[in-house]
Amino acid sequence: MKRFIVMLLVFCMMFSATAAAEGEYNWIEGGTTVDLGDIASIELDPDFIFLDGEETKRMSQEYGDPISGLEVGSIFPLDENQTWAVYFDYEETGHIKDDEKIDADALLKSYKEGTEEANKELQPGERYYVTGWDIEPFYDEQTNNLTWSLLLEDENKETFLNYNTRILTREGNISVILVTDPQNREADKQILNEKILPMMNIKEGNKYTDFNESTDKVAEYGLSALILGGTGLAVAKKAGLIAVLLAFGKKFGVLVVAALVGLWSFIRKKKKNKTSETVEPISE
Repeated sequence: MKRFIVMLLVFCMMFSATAAAEGEYNWIEGGTTVDLGDIASIELDPDFIFLDGEETKRMSQEYGDPISGLEVGSIFPLDENQTWAVYFDYEETGHIKDDEKIDADALLKSYKEGTEEANKELQPGERYYVTGWDIEPFYDEQTNNLTWSLLLEDENKETFLNYNTRILTREGNISVILVTDPQNREADKQILNEKILPMMNIKEGNKYTDFNESTDKVAEYGLSALILGGTGLAVAKKAGLIAVLLAFGKKFGVLVVAALVGLWSFIRKKKKNKTSETVEPISE
């Protein structure tokens, strides 16, 4: 626990220094429609704030997070009592068939084995372990959404999780990852499922049902492989691993918690400054 607190403080100071040096980002405040690249749009709630794909990449790079190169946006709350973030990626994988039965037990076993292999390359204090499902993988045929959530812990038994949704499209999938903590996960998942996902609109011609089997490419894998990392699965198998290595960073792990603490302060300071600038003085 002490190690985590030290990491938290150090990372927050690093983020604060970087933010001050680099200046503000191009935030889009809620109450308007924002684009997730060319694939989808979201009617952004007035209580949220948004960064597009390029700004999401820039922010991640500036405070040391790895990027996928597939980022199309990110959403954060303005409520000072909420500390979650939602990240969106889009990958053009080809059309992913959804006729596969998902074996949650086998997938969990694969994740555990993959993580144990990854830990062999890490130093003590850097290792993490998959402990089980927070939510077992399930697929909604009506919305073409694939959802799951893994529980992890570090060597000090601190628990973390990520909540994943993959929205299947005509020629790929939109990755939606909620970064939160176990204490607030239920409330934050409710926000995602009630105020973000229902507000997303896949643009015309890109919906899963727009698939044209005579012209469109079909992905080489299905739902289970998507849960295990998609295209990375082939590499993992060749390396003797069943599961891909877990990426702790912006979307998965302790540094996420630390980074968000600094980020909330940065966002809210900007919000307060903007509000004070728009308030006209009262005439005597």
